[in-house]
Amino acid sequence: MLTLIFLGMIGGPQIILIIAVVLLLFGGRKIPELMRGLGSGIKEFKNATKEEAPADKKEELEK
Repeated sequence: MLTLIFLGMIGGPQIILIIAVVLLLFGGRKIPELMRGLGSGIKEFKNATKEEAPADKKEELEK
């Protein structure tokens, strides 16, 4: 419930402000590196969850 209320308060001007603050903190050159790192982290997480899923199904079938 709290998340839905929070999401309702974010609009166009707030997103622009957040982007401006991120640019000021990290600079334009660091942003692509951060995004690459974030993307590779998400990719590794997805691969790990896909590898875990068949093992979970095997355990359920054995019971």
